[in-house]
Amino acid sequence: MRYQISGKQLDVGEALQSHVKSELGETVDKYMQRPTDATVVFSRNAHEFLCEATVHLSTGLTATATGHATEVYAAFDQCREKMDKQLRRHKRRLKDHHRERSQPVEFDAAGLYVLAAEDDESAEGDSLAPVIVAEMETKVPTISVGEAVMQMELSDKPLLVFRNEKHGGVNVVYRREDGHVGWIDPRNSK
Repeated sequence: MRYQISGKQLDVGEALQSHVKSELGETVDKYMQRPTDATVVFSRNAHEFLCEATVHLSTGLTATATGHATEVYAAFDQCREKMDKQLRRHKRRLKDHHRERSQPVEFDAAGLYVLAAEDDESAEGDSLAPVIVAEMETKVPTISVGEAVMQMELSDKPLLVFRNEKHGGVNVVYRREDGHVGWIDPRNSK
């Protein structure tokens, strides 16, 4: 597994890097057979250290965890515990699905646009077209609905756009206010 360990305005020494590699490697190897790479970023917020870890798996799924504490090692340990919990749940769900993905997840390129927030002055303008602040590219995975829900929960995001592998249409899963997961499939709207 490839590691990228860095600090934002913080010096990450050799001791911390070796600690991260051994502990995170042990955690990931316990649950996943083929992790590809891990990115760990340390930063400081006032008196607390923050640790953000992202692990990319060969199946295309991404696990993300964060931790914060007054000491840098404690922040990493908290982050590692959250990662352990996410990967344990993910492995349990894969076993419950009774399905093994033999091929890696395919990704399609898609445009990602950041629109300017509307303020009172721009609302009075003649044009209803939004102002584009940034234009980037993102990847849309081709996965099943169950895998989309797992990916959304692993990445701790409020929603996930994906291409449904059953019919190839674009779908969305999202976290509802009541705690349940919603699924939007435009193909089934009749």
